[in-house]
Amino acid sequence: MALASLVRRKAYLLSRNLSNSPADALKYSFSLSNFSRGFASGSEENDVVVIGGGPGGYVAAIKAAQLGLKTTCIEKRGTLGGTCLNVGCIPSKALLHSSHMYHEATHSFAGHGVKFSCVEIDLPAMMAQKDKAVSNLTRGIEGLFKKNKVNYVKGYGKFISPSEVSVDTIEGVSTVVKGKNIIIATGSDVKSLPGITIDEKRIVSSTGALALQEVPKKLIVIGAGYIGLEMGSVWGRLGSEVTVVEFAPDIVPSMDAEIRKQFQRSLEKQKMKFMLKTKVVGVDTSGNGVKLTVEPAAGGDQTTLEADVVLVSAGRSPFTAGLGLDKIGVETDKIGRILVNDRFATNVAGVYAIGDVIPGPMLAHKAEEDGVACVEFIAGKHGHVDYDKVPGVVYTHPEVASVGKTEEQVKALGVDYRVGKFPFLANSRAKAIDDAEGIVKILADKETDKILGVHIMAPNAGELIHEAVLAINYDASSEDIARVCHAHPTMSEALKEAAMATYDKPIHI
Repeated sequence: MALASLVRRKAYLLSRNLSNSPADALKYSFSLSNFSRGFASGSEENDVVVIGGGPGGYVAAIKAAQLGLKTTCIEKRGTLGGTCLNVGCIPSKALLHSSHMYHEATHSFAGHGVKFSCVEIDLPAMMAQKDKAVSNLTRGIEGLFKKNKVNYVKGYGKFISPSEVSVDTIEGVSTVVKGKNIIIATGSDVKSLPGITIDEKRIVSSTGALALQEVPKKLIVIGAGYIGLEMGSVWGRLGSEVTVVEFAPDIVPSMDAEIRKQFQRSLEKQKMKFMLKTKVVGVDTSGNGVKLTVEPAAGGDQTTLEADVVLVSAGRSPFTAGLGLDKIGVETDKIGRILVNDRFATNVAGVYAIGDVIPGPMLAHKAEEDGVACVEFIAGKHGHVDYDKVPGVVYTHPEVASVGKTEEQVKALGVDYRVGKFPFLANSRAKAIDDAEGIVKILADKETDKILGVHIMAPNAGELIHEAVLAINYDASSEDIARVCHAHPTMSEALKEAAMATYDKPIHI
């Protein structure tokens, strides 16, 4: 308040000294009002401008402001958080949790002595809970912007020069935001498939799959990656007959092969069906439902599948449409990713890019780390992100989480290694709660015992993995984990036992 009062006093005296004109006084008053609210006008230059308010963009903007840089964030959606918070990570986890609660009530509660005469699905209430979580979190980010004095412009931004962004605001006006450093953080969009038109009703993307108004009797998922399996799990638990069609020979190709096989068996026990090495060659929406014509990926006889809803989940593509990258000469690769150096700088001075629009895993938490590191470089500090040490999680039940190398990758490197495993069937906490499906697998260098990769299939694997993430980031050995006292009884003891099995022998198996 003292600084604000001083500025107001100085502006007042300056206006008195320069002119007695009411118009001049009004001009200074308006200028001061803009300063007080923290909005950037076209004539003001920011230290950092971020295009995109998703996990990478909003984190970069907040970090830049915390480092003392005048910062503006431009977001076209009108709500912060990007795909992840609005139509991705957060709403999907809400529905995964709600559907799991329903599945537990209908399949597991009776075994624990909890019985109901009737359990019903109230889909509108389930969707309302999801929407409430999203709304609260998006408003929370706006609160963080205000707290850290980040200017927020709602609209579609596009380059008019390497230091200027034209914004068509959601209020219908245009403005220009100037910046010494501009960060592109526009994320990614659903990858379309030839001949398939997404209408978000019968043929849906992940966005439409999060907002279905009724549980489809039959759901076909095109693509056996993270998103397809998660959304297939949601609707499968709620009663849909789910069939997953995948062109590749395996589900989640990036996953460790041994873990993947166990994971697929687990999903099949949940009545999820898989058609691998299969491609979609035709779609018919002329009737009430959807008919897909499929054939073996290598060619062969065609068959027809029928469904009420088809989810297209064949990956994502960098979103750079309409940004004007060609106008300022930013280089991209053949699939549209922006090329950057190890400081996230593009080939155009003062222009940076982070998150899904650059090479690397398309993950929200990776984008956040990109944003922090990029801003630290801009501020003259040192930033660092190691994409080989970024964890990945499939939020089904059981969850699958991993960090570091798969066994196939280690073999390809020609490294001599050891493997330690421990099943949750031998973990006391897992047995006590009657949720013991899964395994921990650790790969370590045979000579040095340095941990190379950790893979976990288990309830809450996404939480358990972070002990391994920390260990890998600090080049720890399996013995380092094994000699750390773990609380009993906990699921995390399985990680300790797997570490013991890697360098020596486990106790409980």
